[in-house]
Amino acid sequence: MSNTLPTFQSTLQIMALSPLDGRYAGKVAQLRPLMSEQGYMHRRVQVEIAWFIALSEAGFAEFKPLSAASRNYLISLVTQFSTEDALAIKDEERVTNHDVKAVEYWIKKKFKGHAELEAASEFVHFACTSEDINNTSHALQLQAGRDQVILPGLDGLIAKLREMAHAYADVPMLSRTHGQTASPTTVGKEVANVVVRLQHARERIARVPMMAKMNGAVGNYNAHLSAWPEFDWEAFSRKVVETPAIPTHASPAQLAGPVGLGLTFQPYSIQIEHHDYMAELFDAVARGNTILMDWSRDVWGYVSLGYFKQRLKVGEIGSSTMPHKVNPIDFENAEGNLGLANALLKHMSEKLPISRWQRDLSDSTVLRNMGVALGYTTLAYQSLSVGLNKLELNEEALAADLEAAWEVLAEPIQTVMRRYGVQGAYEQLKEVTRGKTVTAQALHGLIASLPIPQADIDRLLAMTPGSYVGKAAELARRV
Repeated sequence: MSNTLPTFQSTLQIMALSPLDGRYAGKVAQLRPLMSEQGYMHRRVQVEIAWFIALSEAGFAEFKPLSAASRNYLISLVTQFSTEDALAIKDEERVTNHDVKAVEYWIKKKFKGHAELEAASEFVHFACTSEDINNTSHALQLQAGRDQVILPGLDGLIAKLREMAHAYADVPMLSRTHGQTASPTTVGKEVANVVVRLQHARERIARVPMMAKMNGAVGNYNAHLSAWPEFDWEAFSRKVVETPAIPTHASPAQLAGPVGLGLTFQPYSIQIEHHDYMAELFDAVARGNTILMDWSRDVWGYVSLGYFKQRLKVGEIGSSTMPHKVNPIDFENAEGNLGLANALLKHMSEKLPISRWQRDLSDSTVLRNMGVALGYTTLAYQSLSVGLNKLELNEEALAADLEAAWEVLAEPIQTVMRRYGVQGAYEQLKEVTRGKTVTAQALHGLIASLPIPQADIDRLLAMTPGSYVGKAAELARRV
């Protein structure tokens, strides 16, 4: 067989319907174990095991506390969960045609040969509805995706932009409002604006509580109370949900301690957790994405103006017919992927909090696309990071633009005139500058004739478009 034939993996990628699993598979690899179906199964196993162990420690005569050996074995089913385990659960699902029941049966099969666990096997999935397992699993997935991928990705962008804001704090730049020349700023200050916005967006994403409920078929602990009517099931459920989860590399002391999920308890629900926190999270991520989309377009424009050059990559081609081109493709890719991400995030935030009566299943297929939305977000972060690291400031182009825009000094001149009560200050400068090519000589002639103190005349004469930047540099350095 020829070694030029594609590998099985490359065949899968080139046949993938989603570019996240094809062209860009390697770039979103960090999300795959968290947000894929395998990741979902892994979390379901984690929830079932945490509930089972907690039941064993609840004080029921019918379910004595587990031995340390059994406990550690159960925890290993979570910490050592593998692709082979996920495939075995899929085999169960082919028989049951029910994904949560498949997890339950897989766990019970894992009890074989462990007499203590086999005897207690009916306490697997005890009093739970499927959604008790699913909503907690989704919360765990989102918590991991946010904390391990989204927030670190944002932090990397914020750090790079902060570095740029400080490095370019003093580099003057011509502003453009409505696409027209306007009061100068500095490159660093414009980057600082983005940093502050992103920091606020990051805080909103980070503080969304990951909510979870474990209260039965319609949120009333009906089945639970039928078995043990006097037991405080709400307090028990809260404890399981809120007790921290055992880390992957747990110490012996941690293995012996309480087992929970490390989420925030939702006391009121129908069959499903209401997904309001999901909507809040997805909206928060979308807000950050919108800020980055705005920045991607601005940088694209600055590259077009020549304010930034892009470092060349050996062998890279910008156009199939125009050899000179160095396209801002990273910012274009980021913009496109941010748009895709937001389309999904906004749909999910609008759809998921809506459920007919006590439950309908229209959320299930939508929830399976959480990883897609976060995948396009992650892909955009990476494109932006690559693009930002290619940028080189072109101070000559920035200076040339400023030198050709003396009309922007009409603002300070008329403002000083108004300070001293010169009548029609704004109108005089409008007559001299609006829609005209303004030279330094023409402005200086006007300034010298003004009926204002000589010190202010001298100050205005010394001003240039490049020096008229207000507190821009200070603000940039302070971010």
